Amino acid sequence: MLVTTSLFKGENAALSTGPVTFTVTAAGLSADVSALLLGPNGKVRSDEDLVFYNHPRHEGVSITGQTVIAELDRLPAGVTTVVVVASADPLQPGAVFTTAPRLTITQPGAPAKTFTAPDFVAKETVVVLAELYRRGGGWKVRAVGQGYASGLAGLATDYGVDIDDPEAPATTVPAQSRSTSQSSAAVDLSKVRRQAPGLMEPAQQAGQVLVRTGLAGQRAAVYLILDHDWHMEELYESFAVQSFAERVLALSANLDDDGTVPVIFSSGEEPFLEEIRLDNYRGRIGQLHTQVDWGWGNVAGSMRRAVSHYQESGASDPAFMVIQVGDEPWDKAEVRSLLQNTAALGVFWLFVGFGRGKLAFYKNLNASASATFHNVAFYDASKNPGSVPGEQFYNGLVNAFSTWMKR
Repeated sequence: MLVTTSLFKGENAALSTGPVTFTVTAAGLSADVSALLLGPNGKVRSDEDLVFYNHPRHEGVSITGQTVIAELDRLPAGVTTVVVVASADPLQPGAVFTTAPRLTITQPGAPAKTFTAPDFVAKETVVVLAELYRRGGGWKVRAVGQGYASGLAGLATDYGVDIDDPEAPATTVPAQSRSTSQSSAAVDLSKVRRQAPGLMEPAQQAGQVLVRTGLAGQRAAVYLILDHDWHMEELYESFAVQSFAERVLALSANLDDDGTVPVIFSSGEEPFLEEIRLDNYRGRIGQLHTQVDWGWGNVAGSMRRAVSHYQESGASDPAFMVIQVGDEPWDKAEVRSLLQNTAALGVFWLFVGFGRGKLAFYKNLNASASATFHNVAFYDASKNPGSVPGEQFYNGLVNAFSTWMKR
């Protein structure tokens, strides 16, 4: 007897070369099942790449009722990802997901895998259940569980599908954010709604925390530095780093209206600098980090690269440098020197710890009464930052920055 394996949100599993069957079971409402074939840029190549009940078969992917079948050997080389989606039946007005659909993944001769995302609370009508993606000449599946309150129109915007929708979808504001919606009106999230509706919920959560800390309407240039030491490989593979970057991007949408966060990978002698944007964020970290060799965490080098970029940009707003660290730095003296030398440049450094290493250096930067790093803070985001609730996560990111800004 084959044993069934349960997947957690963000977890991935290797697949064999045979066809893969995804079966969706939704409780309490009628749900439609669809799939999207994506290219290397995380977008559909054309509208034909949306497979649904009116277009049930396309280039190795087919749909029958609540089942999606992907024939791996028939998928074109230009398809790097297949996304499996469930949506509330539009003929049921007001139908939303509260309990996420259950997904069962099967292959001939292999144990079945199941995934049920955490319950939804923001009136989601669409949920991305899983991603089938190429990795090292083979295929893997990742449990996603990303809900959309903006419906199929929001999903289509994220993945580049043109749909006939004469009326712009209204994004549902979670109940817990309604009390602050007026006070956060200084921040216009319409760009998020248009370009990245999947980030609306975290962007609203970040906005609530900014209101509470007195930073509503304030501007800052947000940077993201990511540890690319070899011990981080599992966290990149498990989608944890991608999820973290998405949350930082959602915060940036409240602080910086260009919808772009410069990203620096801390590895090797020349830290790699790119960017993540509202219009390209899906799978972006996975695409970028494969261009970077695994190496030691060059924290000081990445900090210098970020400061140089900030100064060359000519920005007048302060810089909020979010640095994810997974272990102790080998260049501690250089890091300390940079922290001191940037105190007068309008630069705030937040070290966010998650990974498997020791982080005592960062935790103790301001532990003594004689500490002089007023522009530095540390936030321990736990081993899995994706499991930290939204407002709690943004409190950890924003509280010390808020105190520094008020000075």
